[in-house]
Amino acid sequence: MGQATPPARTALVVEDDRALRNLAAAVLEETDLRVIEADSGEDALFHLREHANEVALIFADVRLPCILDGVDLVRAVSTRYPWIKLLVTSGDPGDRIEHLPAGATYLQKPWRSIDVLKAAEQAAAAR
Repeated sequence: MGQATPPARTALVVEDDRALRNLAAAVLEETDLRVIEADSGEDALFHLREHANEVALIFADVRLPCILDGVDLVRAVSTRYPWIKLLVTSGDPGDRIEHLPAGATYLQKPWRSIDVLKAAEQAAAAR
């Protein structure tokens, strides 16, 4: 009998700005996390419906297109998938960061790569 393969550790980057999404993905690819990208909260939740057990970290912008912004996304994730580490970023969050769930980490844009890497390492270690 073969051994069960542990779930892959994935970082889900949710950012509508393609350049910033690519930069965040490149930074996170320096860890042992596999990176998946989404450009909206709805796309992120669609991915999570099938693959939540693989996700260790969500890195989301506060301001996203469509109905769900980044805060709504991480609030839903914290309730449905409490093991996922939440990292939220914005250049202008307004009062939205006051509504982040407990345990979510906020990084002001422009963020430093080292801060993203630290959060990713903590998420990978927690799995």
